[in-house]
Amino acid sequence: MTFKSKLMSATAAIAMLTGAQAATAAGHGEITVAYFLEWPMPFQYAKETGMYDEAMGTKINWVSFDTGTAMSAAMASGDVQLSVSQGVPPFVVATSAGQDLQIVDVAVSYSDNDNCVVASGLEIDKDSAGELAGKKVAVPLGTAAHYGFLSQMNHFGVDISTMDIVDMAPAEGAAALAQGSLDMACGWGGALRRMKEHGNVLLTGAEKEELGILVFDATTAPATYIAENGDMVAKFLAVTAKANAMWADEANHAKMLPVIAKDAGMSEEDTMSTLSTFKFPTVDEQLSDKWLNGRAQTFMKGVAGVFVDAGSIPSALDSYAGTVNTGPLEAAKDM
Repeated sequence: MTFKSKLMSATAAIAMLTGAQAATAAGHGEITVAYFLEWPMPFQYAKETGMYDEAMGTKINWVSFDTGTAMSAAMASGDVQLSVSQGVPPFVVATSAGQDLQIVDVAVSYSDNDNCVVASGLEIDKDSAGELAGKKVAVPLGTAAHYGFLSQMNHFGVDISTMDIVDMAPAEGAAALAQGSLDMACGWGGALRRMKEHGNVLLTGAEKEELGILVFDATTAPATYIAENGDMVAKFLAVTAKANAMWADEANHAKMLPVIAKDAGMSEEDTMSTLSTFKFPTVDEQLSDKWLNGRAQTFMKGVAGVFVDAGSIPSALDSYAGTVNTGPLEAAKDM
């Protein structure tokens, strides 16, 4: 299956799932929340200490996923009500295909923690990136890493049609790069750190931001769930904001770090190393023009355009304004 047909089939599957979207649990029934392993964030302290359950008055079932595209499918089927830290590109792929999802907060900004790594033996850097033509690369399709890959190759003038692009979750890509069976692999988190042991990045996070390649994740949910359970979503976001504020105070690190590390399945050293590259915008920052009051919607339109131009998705929405719902976050400010 080709790179293009593989992602097209993924978007078709999302569209089919959307047509049969299960009714979400109303009121105060149990809810299921998706998250990533090896992706440490302050919310995990709240997760492990029962802060969410207490604030929301319900039991929360937490389920880990490998990719944001898998989160989209789980929300489409009704198996998951909220996804924490879903990448913007998989969200754009899903909503462009007709899935009725909405962003309710900015979970994390991390331009240095999502990238592509070139195998050491090739000795290719940003000055010789043209040599990547014809090379074999592992990319988790429809994710933030996929968007970053397409944007970087476009910047360097590398024709991706000449490349052998393999759809691999970051952990698999890291293992394949270590075995020498790939020329480049793209990913994030713990997998990216392992990739760097066997290669180098082409552009730093700051260099990517200068090119307009933003890298952030959002908390997302089906629009129908948000409409019927806005108070529950607001309570969830209020706890997340509280955990972020706690982490912002270094006096809390000694207490929070071991809990976050254990839940992320990482050593405390690696957890701290990863967290140091993350930024967690405050609620007021999220509600500003820089994020959910305009820039995020414009950015998503740009992401969709890159995917359409690459032939990865058939079409984009006219506007992504409707894919952001700041109502619950506004309500969370007063909780």
